[in-house]
Amino acid sequence: MHEKPYRSVVKAISWRTVGTLDTIIVSYFITGNLVMAASIGSIEVITKMVLYYFHERAWNKLSFGRVKKEVVDYQI
Repeated sequence: MHEKPYRSVVKAISWRTVGTLDTIIVSYFITGNLVMAASIGSIEVITKMVLYYFHERAWNKLSFGRVKKEVVDYQI
């Protein structure tokens, strides 16, 4: 099955929302500074979203783990 590029964009945004919240929380626990934690989260959200998009597109080109549907030439 083929995925369109916009699907990868939506998946990247939804995953980065979860990931960024995690980064902000962890950064806050480490630094104790909410402004610093938000700064770290805002930087990583952009970089990781771009990396995820290209990662998804690369995986979409691979056939690893995919099964082709059988095409039936006839139907009774």
